[in-house]
Amino acid sequence: MKQRVQGYDVARALAIFGMVIVNFKIAMNAMEGNALLLGFSAIFEGRASALFVILAGIGITFLSNKARASGDLTAMSSARRSIIKRGVLLVVVGLIYTPIWQADILHFYGCYFIIAAFIFKLNDKGLLRFSVLCMLVFPILMVLFDYEKNWNWSTLTYENLWTIDGMLRHILFNGFHPVFPWVAFLVFGMWLGRQDLSSRETKNKLFKIALCTLIMCELMFYFVRSAIGDGAALEMTVDEVAFLFSTSIIPPLPQYIISASSSAVIVLIGSLYFSEYFADSKLHKWFYQTGQLSLTLYVAHVIVGMGLLNVIGKLENQSIGFSLLSVLVFCAMSVCFSVLWLKYFKVGPLEWCFRKVVGAS
Repeated sequence: MKQRVQGYDVARALAIFGMVIVNFKIAMNAMEGNALLLGFSAIFEGRASALFVILAGIGITFLSNKARASGDLTAMSSARRSIIKRGVLLVVVGLIYTPIWQADILHFYGCYFIIAAFIFKLNDKGLLRFSVLCMLVFPILMVLFDYEKNWNWSTLTYENLWTIDGMLRHILFNGFHPVFPWVAFLVFGMWLGRQDLSSRETKNKLFKIALCTLIMCELMFYFVRSAIGDGAALEMTVDEVAFLFSTSIIPPLPQYIISASSSAVIVLIGSLYFSEYFADSKLHKWFYQTGQLSLTLYVAHVIVGMGLLNVIGKLENQSIGFSLLSVLVFCAMSVCFSVLWLKYFKVGPLEWCFRKVVGAS
């Protein structure tokens, strides 16, 4: 079995922590409180989850690399079946989980895997082109279909989810993490996984490109919004200007995909360097062990974290300060649990179940 790259697990831990910040804020409706804390929490919206998906794409590359390099049809079919089994299981688990947490990413994640199973043979340029294509399909769909259908924006809930039309729209187009364009993150991650990230030159080059891209994208759309102003000249409202020309997660327009991908690369490269320079530190060990239990902790942050807050009557209508304090407590407990668990077991509890079901070693 190939040795795990600890820097990737550090990045997974950071992605989980970021997703907990965002999801606790949403669940608690924590929109009041200290402006700096509100600004801090907003940084992670749509960024942590994008990093999570990109890391999954890297994982798929590691899973399929040997078969792809061999060119053996039997080996590639076996790799494809393995990826599809993982995808189907994630879809099933995610849909079971969705009534508990409607913003679940796992069932979308599974759909990305199924698509990846049929394209992992593409060369590097092919993967990048496919990623760009998926990113550009979304604005076309916005022209053809009503993006806001089934959304209740006041409660940030998706209605009519369990109808055929609602489920298809939700998964493919206007859910929390729809296949178009979100699969672009996974495919980009597949491309990223083929790069020699053990090379300092490659890491530095990707970091510089990502940083420049992030800055240019954010500045460009900041100036576009400033130039448009209140939108009166274009017969648009202020909300419509923000909706169409921001780099936020809703709607996931190309500028969001580019910006979030860039920030994910920056965090990923930073995690790899952190793992390299602080390999012997306890903090590094705690982080990469936490990243190894990412699936378990993702499910636990809703069932255990939000569940306990609900029991004590602190889940709804809280301040951003209390929300972030709750995040800090949950993340600290997650680190402690991960370190303790991996003293006695090789993988996390849900990770173990997942491997058993898909037949992985």
